[in-house]
Amino acid sequence: MRMLPWNTASCVFSCICGCLVYGAISMSLFVQYQEDASDIKDMSKYKPHILLSQENTQIRDLQQENRELWVSLEEHQDALELIMSKYRKQMLQLMVAKKAVDAEPVLKAHQSHSAEIESQIDRICEMGEVMRKAVQMDDDQFCKIQEKLAQLELENKELRELLSISSESLQVRKDNSMDTTSQAIK
Repeated sequence: MRMLPWNTASCVFSCICGCLVYGAISMSLFVQYQEDASDIKDMSKYKPHILLSQENTQIRDLQQENRELWVSLEEHQDALELIMSKYRKQMLQLMVAKKAVDAEPVLKAHQSHSAEIESQIDRICEMGEVMRKAVQMDDDQFCKIQEKLAQLELENKELRELLSISSESLQVRKDNSMDTTSQAIK
């Protein structure tokens, strides 16, 4: 027996292994073909209406599975909508709370400003009342002064009339006394 070099022997061994694998695959394919052929023969034994009824059954099963999947999808959508509505509600509450927190300093400043304005209005009203009283007092004083002035003018007029009467009477006396003196001199 002649020895082949190592590389050649391994090549031959690889070729033999490859052939064995190829044969095994071929044999497996042949067996599969035989089984498929016998299945086809078995199916050909059935009548077409039996095959159609099997297909109809499969179609009904698929339709039922489709309906179940739709129901499941709707349930998932409902659950998702419920989750999203709760999420939206919580986000709205959070935003309202945040706005309340954000608005609180502004509200406090507004209330403080309103209180300050109210106190200023009260002070203005008090000053207006004091001014009204002062004007009333001035008016009363003015009336009193006008009355006094009118009274003094009346008294002055009467005194002037008296003075004028008195002056006339004095003049008449002087004139009479001069007349008597002039007559006595004559």
